[in-house]
Amino acid sequence: MEIMDTSPYLSLFAALSYGITSMAMVFINKAVIMQYAHSMTLLTVQQLATALLIHFGRVMGYTRDRGLNAETAKKLFPVSLFYNANVGFALASLKGVNIPMYIAIKRLTPLAVLVAGFFTGKGKPTTQVTLSVILTAAGVLIAALGDFSFDLFGYSLAFISVFFQTMYLVLVEKSGAEDGLSSIEIMFYNSFLSLPFLLFLIIATGEFPNSLSILFAKSSSISFLAILILSLVMGIVLNYTMFLCTIVNSALTTTIVGVLKGVGSTTLGFVMLGGVEVHALNVTGLVINTAGGVWYSFAKYQQKKSKLPKIMSDIESHRK
Repeated sequence: MEIMDTSPYLSLFAALSYGITSMAMVFINKAVIMQYAHSMTLLTVQQLATALLIHFGRVMGYTRDRGLNAETAKKLFPVSLFYNANVGFALASLKGVNIPMYIAIKRLTPLAVLVAGFFTGKGKPTTQVTLSVILTAAGVLIAALGDFSFDLFGYSLAFISVFFQTMYLVLVEKSGAEDGLSSIEIMFYNSFLSLPFLLFLIIATGEFPNSLSILFAKSSSISFLAILILSLVMGIVLNYTMFLCTIVNSALTTTIVGVLKGVGSTTLGFVMLGGVEVHALNVTGLVINTAGGVWYSFAKYQQKKSKLPKIMSDIESHRK
């Protein structure tokens, strides 16, 4: 298992699958939200579907993950708390921050993860990793100068969301490494522990029960039902690939993949949606941002590749 976890091919697969799924999810969620605006209820349904699917999969023997454990649930409660806090603050920030600027702020997460890793004793990253993350963040700031509308409250919520996203990614990486938990197990605990928090939110914000009755009413439409089911399935796939990428690679890798996904989503948004004025600073920033992401991906791949022969050598020496 240790050899598989350090395989550069598994690392590449985990990163690519998360990036593609995450990009697709942006447009799928947008299609759902255009017809059903109650986002917190949608998130609650997604988490409920995830928890039930994994539970029945375990009962029927399709998955080998361990059952619910109170001690493990206690350890992973902060992961779930930070995850939902990130989503909650991110959704709230969109009321005062435009989409391009919101994406730009969220792309600062890799830099936050790098700083958090340093202070939590993970060690100093390589020079190439550090420079590539700084280049990525610089690209974000340059792109932001081309479309900058200031809303102190909205921006504050977005930066708080970055903090919570950083914390839960670092905790996911730590949980998977120290407790030997699989990505499916972490995903189940996250979904299960999220439900009470999300139920409280949809009741406190007044979404429930009106949002549920609207959901049932709209489910009579075949087209909406198809998009909703696709959203639920892709939500499960997204969480799985996110946790897999974080465990197999690192929290920093997951956030960099998220940065590249954001570039792809923004580019497709310009082409598919239209109505967005392109500035030289936007283009320059996105090019720098993409270059930093590609540089980082190459640096991490080389780092994984160089570690694999060393691990094989250590195993052979233990056998002698």
